[in-house]
Amino acid sequence: MKSLRLDSLDAFASIVRCGGFRAAAAERGVSSAALSQSIAALESGLGLRLLNRTTRSVAPTEAGARLNERLAPALRDIRSAVADLDRLRETPTGTLRINAPGPAVDHVLCPLVFDFMRRYPDVKVELISDAAIIDIVQEGYDAGVRFGRQLEQDMIAVPLGPALRYTIVASPDFLQDRTHPVIPSDLMSFECIRRRFPGGTVVSWQFEKAGERLDIAPQGRLTLSSAHQELQAALAGQGIAHVFEDYARPHLDDGRLVELLVDWSPQLPSWFLYFPNRRHQNAAMSALLQHVRQFDWSR
Repeated sequence: MKSLRLDSLDAFASIVRCGGFRAAAAERGVSSAALSQSIAALESGLGLRLLNRTTRSVAPTEAGARLNERLAPALRDIRSAVADLDRLRETPTGTLRINAPGPAVDHVLCPLVFDFMRRYPDVKVELISDAAIIDIVQEGYDAGVRFGRQLEQDMIAVPLGPALRYTIVASPDFLQDRTHPVIPSDLMSFECIRRRFPGGTVVSWQFEKAGERLDIAPQGRLTLSSAHQELQAALAGQGIAHVFEDYARPHLDDGRLVELLVDWSPQLPSWFLYFPNRRHQNAAMSALLQHVRQFDWSR
């Protein structure tokens, strides 16, 4: 048996339902001749006559009746499945999976997504905190968040929130009886709290002042894997930490941390939400992108 086309099966079901070629052709917006050719190809592929045709009527053969009996509910299921996809395209629903580093989840995605979910109650969101560089398409994510614009060429990037700033902090207890560092190289004589990325790289500390840029490889006995851990270590007096200002700000304001090398802190690009460069997006992803553009980041 030759391979069959779904549109030919659907055309056959239309003819049976409408009781003739002319009515079915009008329903489908095609000519009777085109419909007749489609049925002829279907019968040829099956090697069976499906319709008995006279100048006055059309009726299914025994084979046609059997086929139609099984075909009608199957076509209803297919139409229902397509309608579900239409709703997915037109109405924000379903699940969005987003991969992002912990700081982006804490300070950018959480306020954004919480507000988004209040507006779109039929959308589910999974936020996966992960600092590793991954292929979001292969791993089944709708989008990812990374720092700056260093992304694959086939990705579209949308800025999330304002520019970022790293800050160098330590607790007053740690700094007691110690001379504060004046320039970044002074840090080499201090106990620093290091951070290692999932890929194994130890994070370097970057500084900038009056056009001069410096990278410091921090030295210290404690190496951690997350910004939360670095902040807790600094609060506990374990050394000097290098964290996003968003993490440190409440503790700077209440005096539990002291900021160092303030005039060496560079202004950095924002986080970026990135996603595949696809022509068609589902309604949930389109709604999220629109929400990003309208969101009040100052709240």
